[in-house]
Amino acid sequence: MNKKFLIPPIIILIIVIIGLGSQSNPSDKKNVVFHITLASPELYDKGVYSSTFIVEKGEYKFRFVPNGDSPQNLSISLKGDDFEFSENFVLNGTLHETGISEYYTWDYDGQKVILIPTQKELSIKINPNENLKGSVSVDIIRN
Repeated sequence: MNKKFLIPPIIILIIVIIGLGSQSNPSDKKNVVFHITLASPELYDKGVYSSTFIVEKGEYKFRFVPNGDSPQNLSISLKGDDFEFSENFVLNGTLHETGISEYYTWDYDGQKVILIPTQKELSIKINPNENLKGSVSVDIIRN
């Protein structure tokens, strides 16, 4: 009988923890200079996503929101006047074992921090290496 009274508070606690954990840092949102969620083949032209955006001088970092279906390799290049960056990011799954369950978290390995020497317009190209159906979000955030 006591078990019935424990279940609702536990469920509420789990929902609160998930809600707090899913909130991103508000300062990150205002520092996002580029964002795309690649979740449809229609976003690509000949297998590559392209766009342009303007950045100020400073240090930036890539942030990804991948999952197990995301492209295994994500090749990203940035080009602008007197600036060039290229990286082949590799999806890495990390197994977490809690004793009662197992789950994976996913992230891309590669050089995520870049230094932009002056304000400029950048061209970005994202190549999922033929995996046009796996979804991934890519952000570039000012540090």
